Amino acid sequence: MPSRREFLSAAAVGATTLAASNLLAKAPTSGDVMPTKGNVQEKPLPTNRKVEGRYHLPHRFGLGGVALGNGFAPTTDEQAEQTMAAAWEAGVRYFDTSPFYGYGLSERRMGHFLHRQPAESYVLSTKVGRVFHATEKTLPPSLWKSPAPFAFKYDYTAEGTRRSIEDSLQRLGVSQIDIVFIHDLSPDNEDLGENWTEQFDVAAKGAMPELTKMRDEGVIKAWGFGVNRPEPALKALEVADPDVFLLACQYSLLDHQQALEKTFPQLAEKKVPVVVGSPLLAGYLAGRDRYLYGDSVPEGAESKRQKVMAVADKFGIDLRTASLQFAAASPVACSVIPGARSAEQVRANVNSMKVAIPADFWATLKEQKLIARDAPTPGA
Repeated sequence: MPSRREFLSAAAVGATTLAASNLLAKAPTSGDVMPTKGNVQEKPLPTNRKVEGRYHLPHRFGLGGVALGNGFAPTTDEQAEQTMAAAWEAGVRYFDTSPFYGYGLSERRMGHFLHRQPAESYVLSTKVGRVFHATEKTLPPSLWKSPAPFAFKYDYTAEGTRRSIEDSLQRLGVSQIDIVFIHDLSPDNEDLGENWTEQFDVAAKGAMPELTKMRDEGVIKAWGFGVNRPEPALKALEVADPDVFLLACQYSLLDHQQALEKTFPQLAEKKVPVVVGSPLLAGYLAGRDRYLYGDSVPEGAESKRQKVMAVADKFGIDLRTASLQFAAASPVACSVIPGARSAEQVRANVNSMKVAIPADFWATLKEQKLIARDAPTPGA
């Protein structure tokens, strides 16, 4: 195996970057899978040892439900069922969804599979903040392709929160939801904009105490925020007692400095763990052209992706594998939840968690300043 020093020559990096660029030359389409490279070991998915904290999520790897709600592209009921079955067969036991994903489609599809499994054998999380009702009106264009015929209104009150959970139980067809996240109550939500703080105040008097009450009643086991920016999560720590956060778009191989320096230390102090959402940047770290949920790729992201791929190629691993294992390596992270719309994708994600990555790979990324010097890495 090449030494780290061999990677530091500009010629070696340049040549491998060209190879990586050629790999991405054929733009992947919906359902395509980046091949898994490296030594896939025969071992179970990683789990969390129980430590002091508000809530213990045993499964360090899960399945996110955006694609099952027709996120970015349509997914058939049959594809969704095959994806869930493949995840279950591969050992996945944590599933995250939301009423917002496909306006109920994701919950319905996940529940169609999960209601046949013993409730104590898996962990299920969903979200509150929107209440849905049937409509005959044409739905406006959105992330969801061919969503269910429902419209929604934002509702972070106590009554709206309990109504949302009851509706989710009906759609899912299961007896219990383990974790509930207050969804999209964040400054990046264009519907709320600068008014997000007003809605936060509503949630502080409504959704938060109601979820605490439901936790105490045993209706749910834990609650927190599911947001794309850190401010709401950190603000919630000041006014309530959340158990776990789902932080999407905030911790990935390409973008993690703010989380490392500011967000994660504050959560670690409070012993509140993080479910890492969008660990593949909604597909960008699996070869897609899209970057998260916007219409553009940030400046410098493509160059950085190519350089990481060059190093990965030299070490005989793939970008997706490196990205998933990196996101799971933080001691603050209790789980990572990449999405999948096919059985092949979910199996590839699972295999990525079982590849043996040499320690020199991570050291090389740090030497080339492609990841932060103090970033936790697998096995460190």
